[in-house]
Amino acid sequence: MSKQKNGNSRGKLSPDRPGFHILLAIAVTAAIFILAILFLRLFTRHGHEIEMPSYAGQSAQELTQSGKSEGFVFVVNDELYENGTTPGTVLKQNPLPGEKVKRGRKVYLTVAAAEPPTIKMLELRDLSLRQAQIMIESQGLVLDRVIEKPSPYENVVLEVLYKGHSIAQGTPIKQGEKITLVVGKDIGDLPDSDSTRTETSEN
Repeated sequence: MSKQKNGNSRGKLSPDRPGFHILLAIAVTAAIFILAILFLRLFTRHGHEIEMPSYAGQSAQELTQSGKSEGFVFVVNDELYENGTTPGTVLKQNPLPGEKVKRGRKVYLTVAAAEPPTIKMLELRDLSLRQAQIMIESQGLVLDRVIEKPSPYENVVLEVLYKGHSIAQGTPIKQGEKITLVVGKDIGDLPDSDSTRTETSEN
């Protein structure tokens, strides 16, 4: 009786039976699927994300020369001048501090430039005071003073001054420099010079 049962068991698992190959194919497929999942988890370091530290104020040269620090690769991709900052230190970074990231990824740094970049002066004459102010700020310049001058063109830029002298379009100038605008003021709003002289002579 036992011999017969063993014979039946061996018969069910025999390679000659059609069901054997189906079960074998299912088992192999399942094994490949499981191995693929394990490999992807290992390759992507699933569950091994860390919080991105802040590198603001640190030397970009030290970070890049070290090759890798805390598992990151550092790349300087931009320079920005900010008054009062130490040249070569990190101002901004991408990814931002606090983001969840994986080790080994690249961190792009914006570092402090040693001196402001040089730009070419834009043409501001004949623009409104508001338009000129917007263009000055967009170029990284500073509007220092606004001088009013008698003119029929109200609030229109008549002249652009740099260090007390007229500056022409296309003149090289460093960002952060101060600019003075001479703008028109309606003559009717200004004191009458003739009447002033008359009052003075009468007195």
